[in-house]
Amino acid sequence: MTMTTTAPAPARPAHRDLNVLRWLGAFTASTLGDSVYYLALSWTAVSGGTPAQAGLVMAVSAVPRALLMLGGGVVADRLGPRRVVIASDTVRALVVLGLAATLFLASPGLWVLAAVALVFGVVDALFLPAVGALPPRIAERDQLARVQGMRGLAYRSGAVLGAPLGGLAVALGGPATAFGVAGLLFALSLPLLSALRLRPLPGADEARDGTALRDLADGLRYLRGHRVLGPLMIVVLLSDLGFVGPLNVGLAVLSEQRGWGASGIGWILAGFGTGAGAASLLLTVRGRVPRAGAVSGWTMTVGAVSIGALAFTPYLPVAAAVALAVGLLAGLSGALVNALVQTECDPAYLGRVTAVSSLASLGIAPLSFPVTGAAIGLWGPGPVFAVSASICALAGVYTLAVPALRRAELPR
Repeated sequence: MTMTTTAPAPARPAHRDLNVLRWLGAFTASTLGDSVYYLALSWTAVSGGTPAQAGLVMAVSAVPRALLMLGGGVVADRLGPRRVVIASDTVRALVVLGLAATLFLASPGLWVLAAVALVFGVVDALFLPAVGALPPRIAERDQLARVQGMRGLAYRSGAVLGAPLGGLAVALGGPATAFGVAGLLFALSLPLLSALRLRPLPGADEARDGTALRDLADGLRYLRGHRVLGPLMIVVLLSDLGFVGPLNVGLAVLSEQRGWGASGIGWILAGFGTGAGAASLLLTVRGRVPRAGAVSGWTMTVGAVSIGALAFTPYLPVAAAVALAVGLLAGLSGALVNALVQTECDPAYLGRVTAVSSLASLGIAPLSFPVTGAAIGLWGPGPVFAVSASICALAGVYTLAVPALRRAELPR
């Protein structure tokens, strides 16, 4: 008598998995809510105070986000990422809907907007590590690269569609309507998140007896001793330091000097967004890029050359094409780095590792804005873009020089 064994069925591709699609819908709704909220906040702050006061309101959320981000990673690992994400979106929905109701009934001062922004900063410090730690709970390990591509598409869609949606809401019903739309979008994510089926991960849900501070120290030790993740955090910091300053500050100065105006900035950002979206779509469709570490290093290095070329491009169509190349290369390298974080990290530490990565991107890198602006005022955009390109190139060269990073692979 012969026995036959049946090979296990291959994992369903993430873009056909209803569980992943629920998560994608929730993430898209939350991202759209963020975009509408920030547009409504900036419009209301500018309308109700001076530009300096409006800038202060917009900056309030950055402080608690940066200070509490690492603690947010501990919370995500202790309580589980889905609980933290659901709680975060619940708080955001209630606070924003409450602000919308207040604006319908009265005209509160800027201190109310600042208080809401402060709450959002605290919530972001919890939300960002948790949302980064959630994909391994909903998808197989060999589908995590595809999930990162889908996440990139959702993020780009939210950024592209959120601003027009918020502007339309302000035009039709004022800031109160826009805040109401943002609150409803946050609320829309809740039933989708609640319906997720989570995969059991060994060691991820074990009870911890130590203090939160000890958990944080354990996470940092784990990260420092990991042959891939430790160097990868340096790559994240370097690439974002070299990238976010020129994109957020330098493009405005460059467009003004070239005579391209505000529409020129729009065309360049559209080129960048198209390239980044194409990179996310590529990863979504393919599901895996061979030699992910080496490809990430090379795309960072070539992308750095494209960033430097932006400052020396006299024609707007050429600048938009160069920006498309920057978006494609930076989008692909960023998605691969995120996928490597997901697949290399022990699930028990993923919240804390994601918190460190988010802190580098959203806490430390934005500190380069005033430095970039001052440097452009002193030397012009050309030298500053060249320095930024050199920093991005250093991130790529470092990736290729560290054997563990260069040889890092995504699971088949």
